[in-house]
Amino acid sequence: MEYRYKPQGVCSMEMIIDVDNDTIQSVKIIGGCPGNTVGVSNLVKGMKIDEAISKLKGIPCGIKGTSCPDQLSKALEKIKQESI
Repeated sequence: MEYRYKPQGVCSMEMIIDVDNDTIQSVKIIGGCPGNTVGVSNLVKGMKIDEAISKLKGIPCGIKGTSCPDQLSKALEKIKQESI
């Protein structure tokens, strides 16, 4: 199932996440630093939602207090809550 998330406090504008049960099928991050966002998207492909959350949650970007990976973890937490 495809989910769309509007990240807060980062350069990226939207995250499009395709999940099948508890496995991430794909992530497309619109905006942000292309090398980092494509890298993160490729790394989480095929990963279980809980594993991705544990690896990405709390990663900062400079003094922002959040980052695109951290925002992706928040999106995944929201997806997990909605599917319960």
